[in-house]
Amino acid sequence: MRSSVEIYNIRTRLSRVVWQTADLVEAPNWSPDGSYLLINENGLLYRLSPKGGQAPVQLDTGFAIECNNDHGISPDGSLVVISDKTEHGKSCIYVLPAIGGQPRQVTAKLPSYWHGWSPDGRNLAYCGIREDVFDIYSISVDGGEERRLTMGEGRNDGPDWSADGEWIYFNSSRSGLMQIWRMHPDGSDVERITYSDTGDWFPHPSPKGDKLLYLSYAPDVFDHPRDHVVSLRLMDMDGGSPETLFELFGGQGTINVPNWSPDGDEFAFVRYFPVSN
Repeated sequence: MRSSVEIYNIRTRLSRVVWQTADLVEAPNWSPDGSYLLINENGLLYRLSPKGGQAPVQLDTGFAIECNNDHGISPDGSLVVISDKTEHGKSCIYVLPAIGGQPRQVTAKLPSYWHGWSPDGRNLAYCGIREDVFDIYSISVDGGEERRLTMGEGRNDGPDWSADGEWIYFNSSRSGLMQIWRMHPDGSDVERITYSDTGDWFPHPSPKGDKLLYLSYAPDVFDHPRDHVVSLRLMDMDGGSPETLFELFGGQGTINVPNWSPDGDEFAFVRYFPVSN
């Protein structure tokens, strides 16, 4: 066994297994209607029932066959966004119909790694690497000029929108260790949210607007690698009442992208098992 797609309920504090496989799968999204999870495996995307008991079904992504784990579903459920390098050799953001089809390119500058969709469905937030600087950008889902929201204050990554559209939460190393921050969608009023002794990544606001889920590494772990003991943590939207839900063997691929259930009571994640020699 290599990957275990699971669902955790923050009310009961229990988790259940949805799908386990010897293959490497990553980054479960949850569709807005609650009917399926979206995961990636070997450069392709698959739909998976959150009820379990069924094998994943491949989503037609046209020419895009090198999708990474930065993918998501539009708030109205009609579109899927992917980050794929098939066409340009670097990660590029595209959108396509949620039922499958040919991708339409959104970002002209590369590499770009999608992470968040505005609640009104009009804009995307992503990490762009420009001249080796990791910053956060936003762009219309229709394309056009990208808007730079951070200015090279350390490494900036993992942007995700709050349900009310007022904040973009992200992780940044501007204070030294990677921590969780937030800003308004125009890049203003930047606030630090975590003051921890861990490396904090991938903040995901609940659709209820009450809690923030994130992943924490030991302080000596650089970047966000796979196959480490990590913690999944929960806190208030302003950083109050942080708590560790549980530890697991995971990291990269566990919760890279928005993963809450529509009702905000559960979230999907991937647990990994060590590779045997």
